[in-house]
Amino acid sequence: MSRNHIDHADIVRFADERVNLPRDKASEYRAQVRRLREKLETYLSEHPDFSLRKMQLSGSLAKGTALRSLNDIDVAMYVSGSDAPKDVQALLGYLAEKLRKAFPNFNADQVKPQTYSVTVSFRGSGLDVDVVPVLYCGDPEWRGNLISQDDGSFLETSIPLHLEFIRKRKTAQPAHFAQVVRLIKFWARRVKQEREGFRFKSFMVELILAKLCDTGTDFSDYPNAMQAFFTYVARSGLRERIVFTDHYPASDAAKVDDVVQIFDPINPSNNVAKLYTREQADAIVDAALDAGDAIDAALAAPTKELTVRYWQKVFGSSFQG
Repeated sequence: MSRNHIDHADIVRFADERVNLPRDKASEYRAQVRRLREKLETYLSEHPDFSLRKMQLSGSLAKGTALRSLNDIDVAMYVSGSDAPKDVQALLGYLAEKLRKAFPNFNADQVKPQTYSVTVSFRGSGLDVDVVPVLYCGDPEWRGNLISQDDGSFLETSIPLHLEFIRKRKTAQPAHFAQVVRLIKFWARRVKQEREGFRFKSFMVELILAKLCDTGTDFSDYPNAMQAFFTYVARSGLRERIVFTDHYPASDAAKVDDVVQIFDPINPSNNVAKLYTREQADAIVDAALDAGDAIDAALAAPTKELTVRYWQKVFGSSFQG
């Protein structure tokens, strides 16, 4: 049987070589953000009335789920004060101005407002840091309003609580939860490149896998764990309501008519999949069916050549077994 051709250990090796952000790169990127934060903290100690309150690494690098293809870093910047604008574009311009004051050694073109964030560019490494403002009013759990990348509206969140949510699942299945997240994100990225209009954001992948983790799926065997993900998506059609009870009772989750309902574990009014249409959901289901069928075929293929060919339907041509 094909477990003799391609097995868990082969997927681990592929992940190390092609999927995961190398440890030294992750350390380098975290150190860069740390230096940025330390400079800000020094500035804040000298200017206690400054409206920038806290810089918090967020996104895949903070969660430990970054892919090798990572080319920018997400950072949340907590902003408080009555002078902070409530209009999105005005807030981004305001944040850019404050960042330039906090980091006067940066050239003006290294701090640029974007649609939902301010990009800080490091010329030495070529790395971009996307700084997302969070309007903060002193909440001890660091809840505040950030700009949603879905529609540009303000959305309540807490970066520390989101990181804690993922950390809890990583603790439940050390190494394996984060690795399966990276493998599925790698698959979704490849599908996006091959199928025009395909959407499947990483946060949705994380939350579906968190649900599977919470309901007892064993992530320690990667072919089986990936197949569990694809089976769930195909079986549910992405029509099952997903709610977590880490920070609020399930009954608090908003009653909505959205096609896909996957709720933010911190904010019960935020369905993170609210903008997905029936067609987009069905496209994810179709892609999951194709991937699941390919894994089934790989696990039953009589030769290594055929086994590799089926795994390439999941991971692309870079997978060589």
